[in-house]
Amino acid sequence: MADILIAGGGIGGLAAALGLARRGHRVTVLERRDMFTEVGAGIQLGPNAFAALDALGVGREVRDRAVLVDELRFMDGTTGERVATLPVTGAYRERFGNPYAVVHRVDLYLPLLEACRRDPDVELRGRHHVVGYEQQAGRVSAVLADGTRLTGDALIGADGLHSAVRAQLVGDGGPRVSGHTIYRAVIPMDEVPAELRCNAVTLWAGPKWHFVHYPIAGGSHLNLAATRDDGATEAVAGVPAGRDDVLASFPELSGAARRLLELGRDWKAWVLCDRDPVDRWTDGRVALLGDAAHPMLQYAAQGACQAVEDAVVLGGLLDGCPADFEQRLEKYGALRRERTARVQLVAREMGRRLYHPAGVAARARNDLLSALSARDMHDKLAWLHGSADLRTEDVA
Repeated sequence: MADILIAGGGIGGLAAALGLARRGHRVTVLERRDMFTEVGAGIQLGPNAFAALDALGVGREVRDRAVLVDELRFMDGTTGERVATLPVTGAYRERFGNPYAVVHRVDLYLPLLEACRRDPDVELRGRHHVVGYEQQAGRVSAVLADGTRLTGDALIGADGLHSAVRAQLVGDGGPRVSGHTIYRAVIPMDEVPAELRCNAVTLWAGPKWHFVHYPIAGGSHLNLAATRDDGATEAVAGVPAGRDDVLASFPELSGAARRLLELGRDWKAWVLCDRDPVDRWTDGRVALLGDAAHPMLQYAAQGACQAVEDAVVLGGLLDGCPADFEQRLEKYGALRRERTARVQLVAREMGRRLYHPAGVAARARNDLLSALSARDMHDKLAWLHGSADLRTEDVA
């Protein structure tokens, strides 16, 4: 049994803690905030996420809290035309082995947190802000903001987009600001007219903007997310946004989509950021995970999915107490880098080529998507929604 430190108590950090504890390790999660909690609104979970959550032992609990949607709908936000529908029941679930679901972030976070609290080999420590690390022969110390040093056999940096562990390990500066601002709100479903409700993820695409909505919290609320390519240059997270300002940012949106946007209140704004993929995820007994390793734009709906995949693969490679800890961490990075880098870059391209084109480019996109059959779309998603790379037998 090894002693493993994890910097960051978000989704990725807690998933890593479960994955490592289930493989025989003592794990200490170091969270900079006073309490272990999660903020934000809705997120989407592909079947690859459920495969990973099942491996971590919390798949059933997340399913119980999730909304299992019937389809993903792509709409032209300027004409109101339904361009394409991707069914995610029937053949989709049979092919990928799991549903496509939407949840409030808390409904993913709490099952992970509760499982960590039940596990005697997981210790959760709030007000422990990791600002760096130091390595000695066969050991590593997490350096806290108050100068305290905690030592273990390995350190996993799961401390998010602004990771201090990454800053020391990679040294690639601040995140890349995308220039896109997303406005989020959650409203009670009983405030939504019956004709506007559907058990689907619906995306309305327009020139340099898009609008997404779907049910969360067991269908009791509707998640709204409207994104504008407005050239924003400063990263902000969760700042209040006035309703009038949000509505004025999407003047082209009309019809049913406009009615839903107008229902939103208590809007908050984020400027989306990511980073370029990097080849180096490890330094001796230190490794990155989740957004610290591969922060991505939301457009592929895979940020949380990839973090829980990381956790399963990492746990599989560190099964027991291997003598070659550093080599196992290197193999973890090698196994995960290509897949996550592809998702990062695809997410960027989706914003540019799929969600935000105008004029001729938008019409060409509509023609391309409308020509695809359900099976065609399933084929195109197979690399992403499948979970074959969770297996570690060939590299352990």
